[in-house]
Amino acid sequence: MTDQWVLLIVVIAFLLVILLLVKNFSKKAEPNHSLLIQGELLKQKQSIFLPYKAEAFQRVILYLERIHPSTLSFRLMQPNMNAIVLQSLMLKAIREEFDHNAAQQLYISSESWSMLKNAKEETVKIINIAASQMKADSTANDLATAIISVTAEVNPLPSEIALEVLKKEWRGVIH
Repeated sequence: MTDQWVLLIVVIAFLLVILLLVKNFSKKAEPNHSLLIQGELLKQKQSIFLPYKAEAFQRVILYLERIHPSTLSFRLMQPNMNAIVLQSLMLKAIREEFDHNAAQQLYISSESWSMLKNAKEETVKIINIAASQMKADSTANDLATAIISVTAEVNPLPSEIALEVLKKEWRGVIH
């Protein structure tokens, strides 16, 4: 009977050792498995959001290009237009395009969005400074020339600074 007790104790001890080993192994394997799952989720997240992020960067970069003072003035200027009308159209275009692209702030950093808003405000200031130099009978061409002169004094333009910040951020996203 003692032999049976000894055998039973040995079997129980053996089972306890196996149970402890399995438990210890599962604790070690669990973090690795968790890391694998997290890595897979990150890849899926990137594959889902990267196209939206890319589109957001494209749209805000296009916005910055479109609100460049000289580009904007020549795009909106029409024959026989006066300076006040051109100024009004330019400010309206800047505001409308900004509003149209407001959702893009979800996909770019707060710093970049801040730079974009600053570029918008500074562009408005440049247009208003040039417009303040106009006379009542000034033409759109006069305003465009004044905008180019004011723009030449500001180097680099806030829109160019914001553009570089966005490009740098995008390079960080894709690398």
